[in-house]
Amino acid sequence: MEAGVHFGHHTRRWNPQMTPYVYGIKDKIHIINLNKTAPLLHNSLVALETIAAAGGKVLFVATKHQAKDIVKDAAERCGQHYVNNRWLGGMMTNWTTVSQSIRRLKKMEADIENAEKLGLTKKEILNMTKEAAKLRDIFGGILEMHGVPQAVVIIDVPREYNAVREAKNLDMPIVAICDTNANPELIDYPVPGNDDASRAIQLYCDLFVESILSGIEKRLGGAVSKKVTSDMIAEANDELEDKTKEKEAKAKSKTSEARAERREKMAEKIEEKLTEAAE
Repeated sequence: MEAGVHFGHHTRRWNPQMTPYVYGIKDKIHIINLNKTAPLLHNSLVALETIAAAGGKVLFVATKHQAKDIVKDAAERCGQHYVNNRWLGGMMTNWTTVSQSIRRLKKMEADIENAEKLGLTKKEILNMTKEAAKLRDIFGGILEMHGVPQAVVIIDVPREYNAVREAKNLDMPIVAICDTNANPELIDYPVPGNDDASRAIQLYCDLFVESILSGIEKRLGGAVSKKVTSDMIAEANDELEDKTKEKEAKAKSKTSEARAERREKMAEKIEEKLTEAAE
């Protein structure tokens, strides 16, 4: 109550699908029934803990101003990933292209650091710095994700509809805060609540972080406290990166073999035509 979780939107802005979770109306504002919120929030926390315990990655998505910093902090506290500036279409459904942009950003930043060795001019460095800053704004929270996540946490469903749609296409579990203007039927684990108040968003994120850390602790057999060490995260990321590189190498090898076969067939056809022409 103190965090303002129970405050919904103005009665003009509401989705009829949220009717079961509305307690009433006060001063033309929908009031959310917290008796319905509590068990659904518990279900979402259990789901996140289970996913984290299985080694799954969680992606936090919130691009609205009052949630951006909170979501970034929450994701970093539990060693997970986030998108808090802009959701690009295909961020999950077209991961191959996104991973190429991430590799480009990493290379660009490495080149900026080694500008003197590479003999880059001031203008080149300036242009690269500007472009790298733009890319980091978009991909900064998923640089070390190394593949699609196993779950998505969303603040403000209507605003992040593209992320919801992509997660649904990939059959990925979605945990989302559903204000009175959202459609809870799109969400696997809907949490009816205020998605505008900073204190409410902070409360949700704190609970999500605790559940994820609890799941990670279970996965590690209680060997560490509720703090993910950077070494463990780096180790897991390196392993995933190696697997990704191995898959890419295999794909390139298959492509090369297919090209070689096509060339041989074309050569054979050309020889046949030349033989026929000579006869």
